[in-house]
Formats: sequence, C-alpha cells, structure tokens
Amino acid sequence: MSLPLPFPYPPMEAESVQELPQGKEWQFEPKWDGFRCLIFRDGDKVRVQSKAGKPLDRYFPDVVEAALAVGARRFVVDGEIVIPVDGRLSFDDLLQRIHPAASRVTKLAASHPARIHVFDLLVDERGTSLVGKPMAERRERLEAFADRHFPSRAAMQLSRVTRSRPTALRWLAGGGKGDLDGVIAKRIDLPYRSGERDGMVKVKRLRTADCVVGGFRYASRGKVVGSLLLGLYDDAGLLHHVGFCSSLAEKERRGLTEKLEKLIAPPGFTGKAPGGPSRWSTERSAEWEPLRPALVVEVGYDHVSGGRFRHGTRFLRWRPDKAPGQCGMEQLAG
Repeated sequence: MSLPLPFPYPPMEAESVQELPQGKEWQFEPKWDGFRCLIFRDGDKVRVQSKAGKPLDRYFPDVVEAALAVGARRFVVDGEIVIPVDGRLSFDDLLQRIHPAASRVTKLAASHPARIHVFDLLVDERGTSLVGKPMAERRERLEAFADRHFPSRAAMQLSRVTRSRPTALRWLAGGGKGDLDGVIAKRIDLPYRSGERDGMVKVKRLRTADCVVGGFRYASRGKVVGSLLLGLYDDAGLLHHVGFCSSLAEKERRGLTEKLEKLIAPPGFTGKAPGGPSRWSTERSAEWEPLRPALVVEVGYDHVSGGRFRHGTRFLRWRPDKAPGQCGMEQLAG
C-alpha cells in the first residue's frame, strides 16, 4: 500500500484508571463493547487491523464493504467494530466471527452485519498523515471527513465525543443499555501516541451482582483459597457456574479457607459446572472443591458473555443478609 503509515500500525493505547480526569485538556468518548481496529483504504484495497496488529479482513467482510462505501478512496481511521443484535451490542456475535470457515463468516455477516464507530482520523483523503497533529485538530478533521464522505445511515459512523466531564460520568453510570465498556479520556493537545499509553486513559463501567459461592480453588502455592467459584440460580432452581473471584485480601485467605473447607459437599453446582483442564491451566489449577450453597458474596463485574462474567470479578463484600436462593440469573440482564 502507498499510504504513509505501515500495516500493521500500533494503535494508541489507554491506561486503566479509577476515575475520569479533570481539566480542559481532556475530551471524553464512549468505550464501545467491541473489537478495536484500524481500517486502511488505498483505492480498491481495504485492510482491517486488530489492536494486536493481526488482519481482520476475512472475519469482517462487511467492514471491508463499509470502508469501500466511504466516498474517499484513501484514508486510515481508528475505531471499534460492534455488532448490533435486537437493539443491543452483542460481544458473543463478535467472537463467533473469528471462525476458520469462510462460508460461516459470510452467513454471520449477512444475518448480523457489523457497525464501525470511528473516533480518529490518522490519514486523510489526500493521503496525508495526521498522526503528528494534536487530538483536537484530528477530531475536527475527522468530523469534516465524516460529513463529506460517510454515507448517511451507513455502517461506518462517527463516534460521540464530549468535553463535558458530567456528560461522560452519565455515560459511565448509564452504560448505554450495556453497550458501553466504559469511557475513554484523551488529551486534546497531544499527537497520536502510536503504541503508547500516555495521553489516553480508560475507566471501565462496573456493575455488581450477589452470587452464591458454589465452590473454590486452592491457590497454586500453599493450601489456602485462591479463588471463589460463583454461581447464580435459573428459573428452574439450578445453580450455574458464572465466573470466579480471586481478589481476596491475603490476610483473610487462611481464615476463609477454614470456613470454606467446613462447607465442602458435592455437587456444588447443579447446572453448568466449572470446566476441566485446558491448555492454559495445569491439572492442579483446574481442580475445584464443591460447596454447600450457604455463602453469598457481592462482586463487581464489567461485562457478561454467554451467561457468565467475561472477566474475573472484584470482591466487594459478604452478604450474610441475603439468602442464596435470592441470587438469580436475572441480575446479569441489562
């Protein structure tokens, strides 16, 4: 390609922080629940790059089609691929796209086409690199570019932005019906920091759920609890494994271990249970102890995929005031 940026090109990254920054030098954007990507177009050729620098073209032919529908024949944009399903963004449908069979990918793209939220312009339609320009100027250029070249109601859309911290806090609290992964804050006075984390921070949206402790795993060293295995009841009264929590204070682990060992009793989970060893785990790390459903813990989580927490959860507090039977799967909706 004759574009001024190489493929792959390391995208600007964000440092995780607990609170949104304050000051006039920041702008705020939604952190969409999707796949980060850079899209390169040079004439009739389009390449789509993942955050890790891998090509995504074959998995997202609809994204390639959307890039070809843009009026400009040359550009590089930074954005997020999402897939709307029934009015919500579906991360599970994104994961299904990473499939070796082209026929399967084509079928999925036809049934649930992707959308791209664009939030930065790295190369304009003249083939000029903008990465050395400050964020404020790049945003102005992007808005003008989108106004001139993005077809109306097309798959490629301009992502929202605000300079108002209160507005960003409302995004963080509301989460756009679960579509937002959090909020991104960018310094408006800095150039595009390829591969760097300074000048851009992210605050992830955190939700809470009360879960039954259906089992636990011992730590890899020492016979103390390493992680709690979390469960929720469905409408039929089955306890399903939905994730884990390992953010336990070291000073509390030994006393907690003694408490948990007194509750060991099969089956632990009566519905979906923790899986066995994988190529990422040792035989020891896959072993788990089933518990009588007696303890309830409140945890913080960011997202749900396939009826379970996508990532590890954060321990918040024990809930002795809540009966295990009150911990239902409905908490993961919305």
